[in-house]
Amino acid sequence: MSFLKIAAASLAFAFVSSQAMAEPVIDKAAPAFSGKAADGTTINLSDYKGKTVVLEWTNHDCPYVVKHYDQSGNIPSLQKAAVADGVVWLQVISSAPGKQGNVDGTTAIKLNEKRGATPTNTILDADGSIGKLYNAQTSPHLFIVNAEGTLVYKGGIDSIKSSKAADIPKATPYVKQALEALAAGKKVPNPSTAPYGCSIKYAS
Repeated sequence: MSFLKIAAASLAFAFVSSQAMAEPVIDKAAPAFSGKAADGTTINLSDYKGKTVVLEWTNHDCPYVVKHYDQSGNIPSLQKAAVADGVVWLQVISSAPGKQGNVDGTTAIKLNEKRGATPTNTILDADGSIGKLYNAQTSPHLFIVNAEGTLVYKGGIDSIKSSKAADIPKATPYVKQALEALAAGKKVPNPSTAPYGCSIKYAS
């Protein structure tokens, strides 16, 4: 192979790699994906065109997730209100086998029942492919896709980066604000914020 062909092949590989690891961009099309759900069905993001979709990365053993679920009921309350308004709320579990937070479908469903959580469904992303597609960094880490399939929010659940439930009422509720803005036909006020929580337990 000539030097030029080798160089071209290297550039092409680099481009593909950078695309695979590219961070999703606000006001651009949300990365498409297909994944296995806790109930055994297959979930495709494209199936929800015409609806607002929330993607919530979670890990039930993470103290920051415990704060928003078991200690306060904050995220279950948001889920219930959002789903009642026709929003599709998808939990995503990207913990690899043998790592903190990895569960099977039956366990994921039981955990939600125990915590009073009502997501539309839970995606089991044990190989981390969807998490890496979205550059999900923490649990929780949330993304919102509007009815046109455009990414309109990515970041933290709120503005106070602590594991203390007492901080929730004092925080700016970014995700709640974003959903309210979309429901009112307005632009999301803080479309990109810093996520906080436990690192996603990817395989590598």
